[in-house]
Amino acid sequence: MATDDKPGSRRRGRPPATDSAATREAILAGARKLFGERGFGPVTNKDLAAAAGITTGALYHYVESKLDLYLEVNRDMQSQIYEQFQKAEASEHTFIGKLEAVLEAAHVMNKQDPTLARFVGVVRTDIRRHPEIRERLHSSDERREEFFLRLVDCGTETGEIKPEHRPLVRAFVSLILVGLTEGNSSSIERHRRAIDSVLGVLRGELVSPPPEPAG
Repeated sequence: MATDDKPGSRRRGRPPATDSAATREAILAGARKLFGERGFGPVTNKDLAAAAGITTGALYHYVESKLDLYLEVNRDMQSQIYEQFQKAEASEHTFIGKLEAVLEAAHVMNKQDPTLARFVGVVRTDIRRHPEIRERLHSSDERREEFFLRLVDCGTETGEIKPEHRPLVRAFVSLILVGLTEGNSSSIERHRRAIDSVLGVLRGELVSPPPEPAG
């Protein structure tokens, strides 16, 4: 971790008296908020330590570098999001039902903890700006693709999606979730409206073919 301390002053701090698990959670939560607000580059280790309520030296007991902490925040974020997504999609038995449940879960998470969606959004920018992040986050992309594939496969099994349309529907689902995160997550009202608009289109409630011309 690039440090703000003087050269030669870096050392591992002893764990604080508080419970290690609680301290690690505070580090992850504080780092997720800071990275989500500023991106990877501008955040310093002094910022990260202050956000967790510990010293910079103590931070080294839990993480080796700023990059390692960023990756750990990403793993924790992915775990939280996909745990809720998997519960949501397992509660339904159709493609539209599963997608609706996943979108509702995303909305609930965004209301409860906006830092999750903000961090998801900033990761996409950081991946483009920082090759070291891009090289290490390939596996999270694979996990997302696997999740989308399961949703679409359900649709082909129920007859909602034609087999030849699988790639298009998968791209559609990916676009929806990415768009909700990057374009609408900062406003709960806009996020809710965006979800309702997507579901309205899927159900055929908002858009329909134009009427046949008379005569």
